[in-house]
Amino acid sequence: MMSELKDLFAVWMSGVAAALDAVTARIAPQRRIVLVEHEAGAFTARAGALRKGATLPQLAFRLDHGRVEPAPGAEWRAAFRGSRVDILMRPDQVLFRAVDFPKQAADFLGGMIRAQIDRLTPWTANDAVFGMTAPAPVAGDRIALTLAATSKQTIEPLVKLAQNLGAASVVGQVVPVDAASGTDRVTLFERRLTGASMIDAPRLLRVALLGSCAAALLSFAISSYVVGSLEAEQQELGRRIAQRRAALRLNPGSGSAETLLARRKQTSPSSVMVLEGISRVLPDSTYVTELRIEGDKMQVAGLTQDAPALIRLIEQSPQFTRATFFAPTTRAPEDPGERFHVEAHVTPYFGSGS
Repeated sequence: MMSELKDLFAVWMSGVAAALDAVTARIAPQRRIVLVEHEAGAFTARAGALRKGATLPQLAFRLDHGRVEPAPGAEWRAAFRGSRVDILMRPDQVLFRAVDFPKQAADFLGGMIRAQIDRLTPWTANDAVFGMTAPAPVAGDRIALTLAATSKQTIEPLVKLAQNLGAASVVGQVVPVDAASGTDRVTLFERRLTGASMIDAPRLLRVALLGSCAAALLSFAISSYVVGSLEAEQQELGRRIAQRRAALRLNPGSGSAETLLARRKQTSPSSVMVLEGISRVLPDSTYVTELRIEGDKMQVAGLTQDAPALIRLIEQSPQFTRATFFAPTTRAPEDPGERFHVEAHVTPYFGSGS
């Protein structure tokens, strides 16, 4: 599972890096330099101009044990830095094979050739780089093409050469021996090179991802701390409010309007609290049809299955005392229960509802 996730992440980074390269190429196009290999270790370089009139003379050099002789001048070193280098390899370094496939395989040629590379060439798929010409239709509803392949060991000196010159990318190409013109090139490989002159997109993506994870963890830690602090402040504020209310109840004051209002609130029953209290006391099988509150007396009438039990239930509430029937309990044939009429004394009670 981890291996698959790692491969998916690598593919994702490659795709994003390619997209970044495409955007960068549009904003700041790379200079393109063509290296032509004439014989073993002998090259000529031609530089394409980014601006009209800005050209460089052709450069000839040899690759001697990984060193460029003679060393390029300052203008060529600046031209190579961050450029794309196209290396035109010698045909004798590349193996060519003429192959054909069914016409229906036109969309899967790369995968089919890679699966047969060890049969078509002396190398395995891991040790070979290859390209192909554009397929052409032939008889028998088939398509034909020319496969060009070489080993990774052959191209490594060319890749190191481009990297030592400060290039941002290198492309290896070859002209098939039977090509009609020198423009019919086959691309064997393409490498992005990491150097001081270019952005290392995969590393940048990894750093950005790690930075995002670190920022998310930091935000979670800060939010947890802030939430904890707010809860502590809320608890402290609730405690102070409770203390202040207790102090107001214990200190009647000198008869001010605020004190009288608080005293009336503490001594007069609240209709809402009476309604809430009676709804908690009565069982689910009891239905209230009438409720009256007059001063400190409450009268309730309705239907229930066990009228005498209501007196005991109401007396158990700290909000009601002296519960009694103020009218006879009756039961009509069509009634689902007994009709009761109970009255009780209401006492102000401001405890918690739990």
